[in-house]
Amino acid sequence: MYAVINSGGKQERVAEGQQVHVELLGAEQGSEISLTPLLVVDGESVLATPSQLAGAVVTAKVVGWAKGPKIDGFTYKHRTNQRRRYGHRQKYSVIEILSIKKG
Repeated sequence: MYAVINSGGKQERVAEGQQVHVELLGAEQGSEISLTPLLVVDGESVLATPSQLAGAVVTAKVVGWAKGPKIDGFTYKHRTNQRRRYGHRQKYSVIEILSIKKG
């Protein structure tokens, strides 16, 4: 059994017991959160319409935080002495999927 969840504008396929990096959530470490699935697959049955997913819920626990890779960027404009260096490092919440309920 697996589900597809939406978090931070991105979709992720999850199963029970799996740890997933999602965009930073405003939840404390150790707290439980509930996510609404976009799709639930259980063997032969596939739940995808809003009426089928009315009671479906994915429960997860916030395990901690993580940082993505450092991205270094550089922009410039030809012959004008315009240069700019920038860096970015995305922060993620690490969640562990506890249960997937069909509803």
